[in-house]
Amino acid sequence: MKETKEKVTKEQEIAEEQEAQVADEQVKEESNQEESSEPTLEEQLGEAKDKYLRLYSEFENFRRRTAKEKLDLISTANKDLMSDLLPVLDDFERAMNASESSDDIKALREGMILIQTKLSKSLENRGLKKMEVSKGDEFDDEKHEAITQIPADKDLEGKIVDVVEPGYTLGETVVRFAKVVVGAKQ
Repeated sequence: MKETKEKVTKEQEIAEEQEAQVADEQVKEESNQEESSEPTLEEQLGEAKDKYLRLYSEFENFRRRTAKEKLDLISTANKDLMSDLLPVLDDFERAMNASESSDDIKALREGMILIQTKLSKSLENRGLKKMEVSKGDEFDDEKHEAITQIPADKDLEGKIVDVVEPGYTLGETVVRFAKVVVGAKQ
């Protein structure tokens, strides 16, 4: 009986070992299936690098495209301005030709005034405005450029005594500061 008990015990041990081996194999298979369904870190890193490179190249293309569009826009704006100024240039050429054959100074002056008016209108249509600066105005360093100071009466101290060159604005931006003479203490 002892032998049968030992045989049964050995058979049970062998059966238990076989069951443990089968269970270990099942666990290994399940873990292999889980690993194969989830991407590895290397695959994830590769995907992230690929996405980064694609995004970077898209941004570079966008940057180049917008820079080109900006240059095109600037050249187009200049083209429109130049086409507006061509008639003024033509008028100057006609005035120069007329001045060679005419001695009438009054007519030449009227022609120059017409050309100046036409040029001013063309520039105003593009947003250029002349600053209104006159004698006695307060000096403002955001609009005026003091080219010199001269002794002045108390009522003109720190104020504009003379306007040497007018200033211009384009929209709200100062294109050229008005060059003025400012009164100083005597």
